Amino acid sequence: MDFAKVEVEVRSATGKGTARRARAKGHVPAVLYGLKEAPVALSLEARTLIRSLDKEKKRNTVFSLHISGGGNGADSVTAMIRDVQIHPVTQNLVHVDFLRVSLDQEVRVSVPLALKGHPVGVVNGGNLHQSVHSIPIAAKPAAIPVKIELDVSGLNIGQALHVSDLQLSEGVRALLDPKDGLASVVAPRAEKAEAETAAAAATPEGGAAPAEGAAAAGKDKDKDKEKEGGEKKGK
Repeated sequence: MDFAKVEVEVRSATGKGTARRARAKGHVPAVLYGLKEAPVALSLEARTLIRSLDKEKKRNTVFSLHISGGGNGADSVTAMIRDVQIHPVTQNLVHVDFLRVSLDQEVRVSVPLALKGHPVGVVNGGNLHQSVHSIPIAAKPAAIPVKIELDVSGLNIGQALHVSDLQLSEGVRALLDPKDGLASVVAPRAEKAEAETAAAAATPEGGAAPAEGAAAAGKDKDKDKEKEGGEKKGK
């Protein structure tokens, strides 16, 4: 299987000054680690990395890193992005962590969960609720799917689908409890009852909201002042 090919160079010097100069040239400092091998400091073009990302898999893209400048000639390593640092203002790449991966070993990633179909229960007036939007899985790099689909067309009001209902491709394991709910169709009345229960739980003990309690306390204080004033006039 062909993976995204990216040219990277070994960084002989490290530190903030070196990293700043690299970014000024459009390069991003990076590090490669994993598979019990020593970490390697790298540098690569930011735009090359962005262009190489699979538009659908995104962070789950598998790369073939072509490493040069290490003194041992060119080397090719299969890797995935483990972490990315992005500048909060410019949104530019600041640093990338690559993880070495083996084509024969499973890796753990999260894959989007996409619901398909129009539930029978929605046609009957219910509401569709999706409890989980991404599924953590274990799979070999070449078997990582773009997404996992779940057909909800057969769901009626009061019914739900769970992790055990997923139709996963060969070599893919879901890292969730089989009993975990993924999607359900609920009646509008049940949904309203849940909202009312949540609102009641948020109300302070005593039944009055903070603003109402403060207003009541203010009125009691005004009455006490009026009573005190009347007693003084009587004297």
